[in-house]
Amino acid sequence: DEEEDYMSDLFLKQDVRPGLPMVRRMKEAIQKEEKQKEANEKNRQKSIKEEEKERRDMVLKSALGNENKGFALLQKMGYKSGQALGKSGEGIVEPIPLNIKTGRSGLGHEELKKRKAEEKLENYRQKLHMKKQANEQAADQFRVRFKNKQEERKMEGDLRKSQRACQQLDMQKDIDVPKETWYWLEPEEEDKKDEEDKEDECTSSDLSVSEKLHILTAYLREHHFYCIWCGTTYEDSEDLSSNCPGDSAADHD
Repeated sequence: DEEEDYMSDLFLKQDVRPGLPMVRRMKEAIQKEEKQKEANEKNRQKSIKEEEKERRDMVLKSALGNENKGFALLQKMGYKSGQALGKSGEGIVEPIPLNIKTGRSGLGHEELKKRKAEEKLENYRQKLHMKKQANEQAADQFRVRFKNKQEERKMEGDLRKSQRACQQLDMQKDIDVPKETWYWLEPEEEDKKDEEDKEDECTSSDLSVSEKLHILTAYLREHHFYCIWCGTTYEDSEDLSSNCPGDSAADHD
């Protein structure tokens, strides 16, 4: 064989774009595979069931002829092809279609299978509904907990404000020791009281934040005529009762 002349017109006219030979080979392989599938389909021997189905479909699609005894009897009674049944022609035109059972399952199997599928779908819907309800309840509980935590933090802040105000007002009246230890803010020093003193004061820990806040604000109003939410010290109890909106944060909102 002679070597190719890379400067010849035949070689220069060839398409040398990158990737084009690979695309061409892929297209040829796909076309070859499709042709092979068509050939295999033509040469494949049909099963007995497929042949029976084809013959049955062909017979059912074909119209009844004179060789059919039932059709011949209808014609003797005046029936014509394409005419509806009945004396006044209100009956059916086409024969009732056949529902041929090809599987090996017993009678009622399809209905049972359909019913089980419907029950399975209903159970799935119920599970989705229950899951949705559980998610909604969890979200509601989270919102309630979050709201309660916010309210608790607000009450803790009001209690600290009340303790700070109580300490300042008590010291202005030369009161060196609070009526209850928790009436004042705890000192932030490292050396605190002895364990015996803590045991005597353990009763204060039994009170909740809201109870402490209620007791302390009442003390400030009665002894100092001071409202923590107004931030005002009134002259006397009469001035406090007439000018202060109320005795809780809700009354001042």
